[in-house]
Amino acid sequence: MAQVISTEKKPKLTPNPTGKKSVNKTNRPPLFRKVNYLLMVIGVVILIIGYLCLRGGAPASPDQFNPEVFNAQRTIVSPILILVGLVIEIFAIMWHPQQKKTEVSEEQKTE
Repeated sequence: MAQVISTEKKPKLTPNPTGKKSVNKTNRPPLFRKVNYLLMVIGVVILIIGYLCLRGGAPASPDQFNPEVFNAQRTIVSPILILVGLVIEIFAIMWHPQQKKTEVSEEQKTE
């Protein structure tokens, strides 16, 4: 037997026991805001600086040892910069700034 398919869209009515207005999901704020992107860029720049501090120290020939490999820039400063950059990246991804409520709902105005 054939089924008749209706092309009319019927709105689904669901009861709202709390009496609050339903939230329109299309008007939600974006997941990442300008501050998050700015922190991500800062973190990437610090990571790049940390990796650039690791450069150099190669000997002119493979038979010679170059003590520049173990200087403070490559053993202390660069790993600290890389860790700080990673912490900033994690913070930029996880941090969600609170949205200020500028509109007062109709219910609060009448009370």
